[in-house]
Amino acid sequence: MDLIDTLLGRKLASSEQEEQKIGVVTGIPAFGLDGLSSAAYGPEAAMAVLVPLGIVGLRYVFPVMVVILILLGLLYLSYRQTIAAYPGAGGSYTVARENLGERPGLLAGAALLVDYILNVAVGISAGIGALVSALPRLQPYTLSLCLATLVVITVVNLRGTRETGFVFGFPTYLFVGSLATVVTMGLVKVALAGGHPQPAEPLPAMAPPIAAASLWIVMRAFASGCTAMTGVEAVSNGVSAFAEPRVKNAQRTLSAIVFILVLLLAGIAFLARAYGIGAMDQERPGYQSVLSQLVVAVFGRGLLYDVTMGSVLTILCFSANTSFADFPRLCRLMALDHYLPQSFAAVGRRLVYTGGILVLAVVSGILLAALGGITDRLIPLFAIGAFTAFTLSQAGMVQHWRRLGGARSWAPLLVNAIGASATGCALAVIVAAKFTEGAWITVLLIPGLVFFFIGVHAHYARVERDIACDRPVNTRLEEPPIVVIPVDEWTSIAERALRFGMAISKDVIAVHVAIDEEHGREVEKNWRQMVQEPLRAAGDPVPRLVVVPSPYRQLFGPLLEFIDQLKTERSQTIAVVIPELVQHHWYDYWLHNHRAMVLKALLLLRGADRVVVANVPWHLR
Repeated sequence: MDLIDTLLGRKLASSEQEEQKIGVVTGIPAFGLDGLSSAAYGPEAAMAVLVPLGIVGLRYVFPVMVVILILLGLLYLSYRQTIAAYPGAGGSYTVARENLGERPGLLAGAALLVDYILNVAVGISAGIGALVSALPRLQPYTLSLCLATLVVITVVNLRGTRETGFVFGFPTYLFVGSLATVVTMGLVKVALAGGHPQPAEPLPAMAPPIAAASLWIVMRAFASGCTAMTGVEAVSNGVSAFAEPRVKNAQRTLSAIVFILVLLLAGIAFLARAYGIGAMDQERPGYQSVLSQLVVAVFGRGLLYDVTMGSVLTILCFSANTSFADFPRLCRLMALDHYLPQSFAAVGRRLVYTGGILVLAVVSGILLAALGGITDRLIPLFAIGAFTAFTLSQAGMVQHWRRLGGARSWAPLLVNAIGASATGCALAVIVAAKFTEGAWITVLLIPGLVFFFIGVHAHYARVERDIACDRPVNTRLEEPPIVVIPVDEWTSIAERALRFGMAISKDVIAVHVAIDEEHGREVEKNWRQMVQEPLRAAGDPVPRLVVVPSPYRQLFGPLLEFIDQLKTERSQTIAVVIPELVQHHWYDYWLHNHRAMVLKALLLLRGADRVVVANVPWHLR
């Protein structure tokens, strides 16, 4: 077994596709990590905006979260209907494209791709932020830890969706169980204390208020807290990954994810106010996340704290798995529609779309490096893509129900219409509140991606027109080509190329570019002795040697000029046969020039219709 098999597992046959399908138990870790993990950073993102209000800001945490939960409920109903209506997956992209048209579909696709990339960066940075909160001495290594985590998650996802679900299952259910225990015990203590519980250990003091409450601050808190809803669309985008009954399993998975998320978000927001817990500056020494403070308040620092914060760290880092599950699938759908390169549609060794996984990892890594792995710097970019997709998906479903008509369509149409209006208003608030904090990048990036998709589609359409052939094969045979063979000196490599050239044509021209005159005369002498005389004696056609002077020591220019001149003088196809030395070891690559590769590229890029290129390899033993 080689290293790749050890790292990624054995190759899976196409016939094993059904065995890789997942159910509800593995579906929650595979597609729910993004949504569930937002319980760890969604409330904190809202509370971070309220920091200038001091203790007064805690009054607004729970009301803001209630509005967010109402929106979450509307999204749940909408995507449950989307799963049933579009079981072939694709989510917002498919719904918007089929019901609203090409451009809205591409806008939804671009928004989703941006959302998935940011989810990876935010999830990992939030996970490392939780680790740094527990072990402050690791703070200088935040970025390195983020990138190392990204590599691990990428490798795990390359092993396949089903195996990934099993790997992430234990930490997922440990996170849900431990955090649910914290919330439950916290609520019990609040009830027993008459609404004023005492923390198990002292908590960091909240900063004094430096600003007065205003509608604008509350709107900004809402905009940040909306990150708690990202990931709800994940199941609808990956319905094809579920085992039969596909729709039922996908809907049950979505229901479980949303139910757990609602309980956690509501409980955290309520307990934060009850215990007087506020957000802290992640970049300052002594930082503690809201969850870290909450667990300390309920249980203190002990075994339960270590288990809970360990599960929070793990689940936040692994929340990127949702993007790794959906990003490649969306890229595949868009590639099949010719809006992305065809390589995104290729199935890898473990029946996953390897190209999409690798691109997601690279882009997310660049984003993490650019922003230093700090969650707060990424949050302003985060929610716009998700809410754009939410709005377009629900608007598309409204059109879907209108087209179907009938008495049974009015109820779901009303749900989607309300949901589209609500998420559209939320999107406007998010853009206005976060625009100057970096959201302008997303606002420009998403339309930029749409233009990129249109350009890719136009390219494929142009290629399809150019290569279309509506006539039968031409029965008139062409003349044999003129064969041109670049020759540096007489070697076994040159001999093999010459024999191949003579096999396809009697009109063979060897071309030597004479950078050194003395070497050129030596090549002419060897040609007479090794080629001309033996072939004449055998009665075979004799290839001629043309020596092209190069006083300025250029190799490719004189050779290309010779081929251009030959094109004007002769009407036949010109076959350039390039002898090439092939190295078997990576270290041999650096010991030889690669002029054959460069010459081939130059000939192909010139776009001459009557010039074909053939490589004759000589494998170095």
